[in-house]
Amino acid sequence: MATRLVSSSTDGFFQELPVVPSLFTTLDQKTTTKADVISDDKAFARVLELYLPSSAQQPLQAIHEMSRLALRPDILAHSVDAETNHPKLRPFNTFGQENKNDPLWTTAGWKALKAIYQENGLISVAYDTTNQDWNRRVHQFALGHAYICTGTLTGCPMAMSDGAAKLLQGHLDKPDGNQPGLNRIVNEAYRRLISNNPKEAWTAGQWMTERSGGSDVSGTETYARRLDASELAEESRKGRVLDAHGMPLGPWCINGFKWFSSATDSDMTMMLAQTDSGLSLFYAPTRRRVPATGNAPSSELNGIRIQRLKDKLGTKSLPTAELELKGVRAYLIGEEGRGVKEISAILNMTRLYTAHAGVGYWARGLQVCRAHARVRKVRGGLLQDNPAHLRWMASETVKYTAATHFAFFGIAMHGAMEQNPDKVVGSTKASSLIPSAKDELAILLRLLTPVMKSQITLASVAGLRESMECLGGVGYCENNEDGGLMNISRIFRDAQSGPIWEGTVSVMAEDVVRVITDKRIGGGKVIQTVYSPWVRRVLTECNPTFSSEVELVLVRLTALENMVKTIDKEQLLFQGRELLQHLEWVTCAVLLMYDACTDEDEIATEIARRWARSHPMSPTTFQPLSGPSWAEVSKMDKKIFLGTSGIDSSRTTAKL
Repeated sequence: MATRLVSSSTDGFFQELPVVPSLFTTLDQKTTTKADVISDDKAFARVLELYLPSSAQQPLQAIHEMSRLALRPDILAHSVDAETNHPKLRPFNTFGQENKNDPLWTTAGWKALKAIYQENGLISVAYDTTNQDWNRRVHQFALGHAYICTGTLTGCPMAMSDGAAKLLQGHLDKPDGNQPGLNRIVNEAYRRLISNNPKEAWTAGQWMTERSGGSDVSGTETYARRLDASELAEESRKGRVLDAHGMPLGPWCINGFKWFSSATDSDMTMMLAQTDSGLSLFYAPTRRRVPATGNAPSSELNGIRIQRLKDKLGTKSLPTAELELKGVRAYLIGEEGRGVKEISAILNMTRLYTAHAGVGYWARGLQVCRAHARVRKVRGGLLQDNPAHLRWMASETVKYTAATHFAFFGIAMHGAMEQNPDKVVGSTKASSLIPSAKDELAILLRLLTPVMKSQITLASVAGLRESMECLGGVGYCENNEDGGLMNISRIFRDAQSGPIWEGTVSVMAEDVVRVITDKRIGGGKVIQTVYSPWVRRVLTECNPTFSSEVELVLVRLTALENMVKTIDKEQLLFQGRELLQHLEWVTCAVLLMYDACTDEDEIATEIARRWARSHPMSPTTFQPLSGPSWAEVSKMDKKIFLGTSGIDSSRTTAKL
């Protein structure tokens, strides 16, 4: 009888470990291995070719190097450390007293990943005004695209730090007013936020969310009041004069409770609080000096008590906490009662970061899927030769490519707004894509930022679920071996936060409707006066290559125009998520076709065609609902969702 091969823990078939190649390789980079000849992420490479001039070798080389740093075993070890050893709260000392010095513990890996973020310029390059030759934001976010998965959730405090720097940048030259030391504080905080020296660089928190309202800050129950001379003298007597870095503490005192505060380990925060004049914005250091006594620490938290850390589905490495605020010393930023307007600079930035994170996570998922398909054997052949698998993954790649182009279009517009559009766009392939007039550019960016944030994050969650399935059972496991490169399930959990953070999808839909109906933006006709002209202008660049696809886009654009002209604001809100979907589809179709026309690349052309031919529609799709009114339909929706009893059987069922 023939001897049968029996497998064991050490013998038998073992799947070859996939080799994940670098995400991006510069075109003129001298390489020695076949895997390094071309970029693994073609969509990302095309985005860089579209928005950066061919002469911009400095940022391209930096992105090339970051793509490799993100795969280094020693760097991945930091990521595994942060992901397997979660932040911990130590609220009391040995004898039960409140620990005001260092109650929050994070890993060495987490700290190292933040330092890598800073020293490689993932914030500072955006503020390097000596560079006027290329789009600094494209450079910055491209570095982040390569690093975001390896950096775990360090991108969250960096997003808030970038937003805080952007906000404070607008206050650098303003006088102290009635807050002595304010100008010094603002300038020093700004300098540290944009520093690429980890020894002095700061990160910032953004503390808005309270139990009463989530994204709705109108119910804020945190209050700030200006201390009088006697109260300041009492604070001085207690040694509360300087922050941990030797700068004066602010004259305002804040008390309240923040229910969901990420980046709790940051050096400073921007927070909203009520004053007698309404909701206002404040800057506060997170630590302050205290008189040294014996072996006691020389600083403590600035009136902040971490009540507990949140136990979340994902983002486990990121310390997110409930914070009790008692006597937080702070400076008012801007005018009293204008806090929401002030903090919008941070919100706009963090929403852009959230959309960008979605494509960054998705990029790693597909990166692993490609590597897996090259070595995985199924029924005697490689997975990369299986027609059904290829059809599936090609469809996912089309969707990822559209999302990547959408995200970097927003990033490129933001960078053009900060610099000279003619200078940073005119020398690139995107010269006919990005508006040169800053007024038009600002409106287009304002309209599309919430669309990007909502639709890209939703698509990335779905895309990462597909990537998990691509690996079979391995994709479902928490694979922290081999540097965690195969751990798509962790990325999937982290990506779930995207559609929620910085405003849910419904909040983004409301924001888009607000832009469309605001008389101050495009005369209350932003679709007709700004968005549609942009679409039609860019589409002229896409004929005759995409003549039939252009017609499909124009049909959908006409339907969108009809929608916003014929229905009122309340119904626009009712159909807000549909509005987001159609703005996404039209915009991505335009971007993909435009990109393909820059060089008539065969793959880019086919991707554009497949996207443009997906979900065809008729011009009547957005006409007012026939039959029951939208309000009646909404009532039926409620009955369906909540199972409300007492449905009137005599009423005709609404046809959606």
